[in-house]
Amino acid sequence: MKFSKFGQKFTKDSAILQLMDDLGDALNSDKPVNMLGGGNPASIPELNAVYQQTLKSVVANALALDSVGNYSNPQGDAKFIATLVEFFNRHYDWQLTSENIVLTNGSQNAFFYLFNLFAGKFDDGTDKSILLPLAPEYVGYADVHIDGVHFVAVPPSIELVSHEGQEGFFKYRVDFDVLENLEELKNGKIGAICCSRPTNPTGNVLTDDEMARLTAISKKYSVPLIVDNAYGMPFPNIIYTDTTLSWDDDTVLCFSLSKVGLPGTRTGIIVANKNVVKTISNMNAIVNLSPVRFGATVATPLFANDEIKTLSDTVIQPFYQTQARLAVKLLQENFANYPVKIHKPEGAIFLWVWFENLPISTTELYQILKQQGTLIIPSEHFFVGVETANYPHARECIRLSIAQDDETITKGITTIGEVVRKLYDGA
Repeated sequence: MKFSKFGQKFTKDSAILQLMDDLGDALNSDKPVNMLGGGNPASIPELNAVYQQTLKSVVANALALDSVGNYSNPQGDAKFIATLVEFFNRHYDWQLTSENIVLTNGSQNAFFYLFNLFAGKFDDGTDKSILLPLAPEYVGYADVHIDGVHFVAVPPSIELVSHEGQEGFFKYRVDFDVLENLEELKNGKIGAICCSRPTNPTGNVLTDDEMARLTAISKKYSVPLIVDNAYGMPFPNIIYTDTTLSWDDDTVLCFSLSKVGLPGTRTGIIVANKNVVKTISNMNAIVNLSPVRFGATVATPLFANDEIKTLSDTVIQPFYQTQARLAVKLLQENFANYPVKIHKPEGAIFLWVWFENLPISTTELYQILKQQGTLIIPSEHFFVGVETANYPHARECIRLSIAQDDETITKGITTIGEVVRKLYDGA
């Protein structure tokens, strides 16, 4: 049996496939696994109690049955879209209408649409790419193009910083000197600029100044700025710095219900201009007929009364900030006097750890730790669009999930400490 080029793409190994396979294997294993490698959000009791009550309510009034018994239109559940319009206008006064929002079956689905919409072969013969202004970036972007890989990425400038009065941290900054002089930008080979904020995998938060400069570049070259806001404001608001969320017709904002604790509902939200929304709606019709309605049905009352924002501010954000502090403390204890630095935790549900001059790659480290029952994600997968062969930093970092209980985080980091210290000591 022979597959097309499109089909062959899905027979090859990929980082996101490895991540999801390992997550599934760990959940079904009869052996204990320190799951520090997945992207699943934490199970937070206070949050779950609200969802449980909401589920009871939508089942009791038959809304749940209606949501699974009937299609929405290709744009998505109309009631939820109307509620989102009111929600965003209430908090940001963007003057949105229902023509500015489209739903997708999760944000991974959204980026499959967007990246194939703005990159690839064009009628004028050009082959355009997605520009990632700050690598490393989300591993799930890497394989979404239908034909080939269309990314240009800029490695970060690295700044050593303090955090909460302590040394041993670093922060990635956009290297605008390189970015603003890219030949691909000047030659019209960039179809869109995309960044995540906070960034998966590092927890980095682009500053308002950096976002303003990216917006200016996107307008200068007449390409959209896509912002992956899966961890950002106003929900789930896993962000610890002072930031401003902006939108205009040249910006595409992507949100998700996953990180508010509803990943299984596969509900992505795109806020964009009317042309983008209409095109994504058409793609929904062809690929999915319509987006799943169940997540929208559960979420609608929580957005209507702003409870989702209250939960984000008072439950979700504090939980992850507490877990980040625990993980930082454990890492500092395990790697005192070793050349190990932590990316300044500014948001998201991960820590990014740099093992400077590690004797092996973190891909090899991943395999060793996996055998010892601890899962992490090695850094090489995240430098999409960067030639890593001559860039050692891309092989020296790991992503750790902090969306776990204290015991799992403690056991996992202890195991990482034991293994990595031996590597540094030459054992």
